[in-house]
Amino acid sequence: MKNLGIEQQELQLSAWNVKRLSIMAIFIALSAVGALIKIPSPVGSIGMDSAPGFFCALAFGGLTGAIVIAFGHLLTAAVVGFTLTIPVHLYVALQMALWAAAYRWVNEKLGLIPAVIVGIVLNGVVSAFAMLPMLGMGGVLALLPFLVVGATLNVIISALAYKAIKGSRLI
Repeated sequence: MKNLGIEQQELQLSAWNVKRLSIMAIFIALSAVGALIKIPSPVGSIGMDSAPGFFCALAFGGLTGAIVIAFGHLLTAAVVGFTLTIPVHLYVALQMALWAAAYRWVNEKLGLIPAVIVGIVLNGVVSAFAMLPMLGMGGVLALLPFLVVGATLNVIISALAYKAIKGSRLI
C-alpha cells in the first residue's frame, strides 16, 4: 500500500514536470519567432523575443519566465551572430532572467502597472547601463533609446496578454 502512494506521487510530480517543460518549450518557440522581429539598433540583437518570457513570468512563475526569457535572448543573439560575443550575450541572458523574476515579484506585491514600469526600467534603462564597462558611456547612450523601445513593446505585450487571459482556465 505504501509503495502505491509513492508511485502515485512520483507520477503526479513527473506529469507536472512534463507540463512545465511543455509550456517552456512552446514559449521558447514563440521567443524564436519573436527573435526574427527586430528593432533596428546598433547591436542588432534587440527584438520581440522577450514578450513570451515576461508573459511566462506572470502566468507560470518567475523561474519559468526566467528560463524562457534567457533562451529567447540567446536565440535573438544567435540570429544576428552574437554581435557582442557569446560571453556578453550570456551575461545579458542572465540579466533578462533576473528582470523576468523581478517583473513577477513586483506584480505579486504591487500589481500589474507597477510591474510594467519596473520591467521597462530594468530591461530598458538598467540593462543599457549594465553594458557601461563594455561599451562606454557613448555606447550606452546610443543603445538606450533602442532598448527602452524594445523593453516597452515586449513588456506591454506580455502584460496585455496576461490581463486578457488572467482568471481563465488557460493559466
